[in-house]
Amino acid sequence: MSDNIKKPLGRPRSNESHQAMLQATLELLAEVGYDAMSIDAIAARARVGKTTIYRRYTSKEELVADAIESIRQDVVIPDTGNFWSDFEALIENAAGITLSALGRQTVAMIISSASSNTQFADIYRTKYLQPRRQAFAIVLERAKARNEIQQDLDAGLVFDMISGIMLYALIFQPTNESWEAYVGRALRMFFKGYSQQEL
Repeated sequence: MSDNIKKPLGRPRSNESHQAMLQATLELLAEVGYDAMSIDAIAARARVGKTTIYRRYTSKEELVADAIESIRQDVVIPDTGNFWSDFEALIENAAGITLSALGRQTVAMIISSASSNTQFADIYRTKYLQPRRQAFAIVLERAKARNEIQQDLDAGLVFDMISGIMLYALIFQPTNESWEAYVGRALRMFFKGYSQQEL
């Protein structure tokens, strides 16, 4: 007597197809740019149907944001017990992610796509930047609890300011010092007025 094996109802989403979508999106983003890229072209490159893409994503903007995030590493929020040691760890982690060839390409894709399409910018901000801003705020809250910085320091504004410094130094690289040293020096200058201790 043969065993009857019941198969699950419905068609499972294929991880292989999903990875093909993300890879095709990244390739086309690099080749033709955000505006010229279409869902049809992505489907053809990935060898999947358009319905397969729309089963996961409601728009091109959402797919592009997910594709970019698929090659980015999450920033680890350190907890060294010291305000500036935490920031040094953040700078070191950001350097490892951003200064590689892939990291530079990813940042360029994000800036280019967000600059040319407000819907992509809104999706990327909501899905990826906001959670990171909230996680980063934990570092400042810990420092406030230790009375290392002023209580009224705006964590969101600090995150934006740090991101701006890092991006500027990535595009216009310092000539007399490393990227890490430049970013660290800029942050020390900024936080000098908000710190309760000598940095």
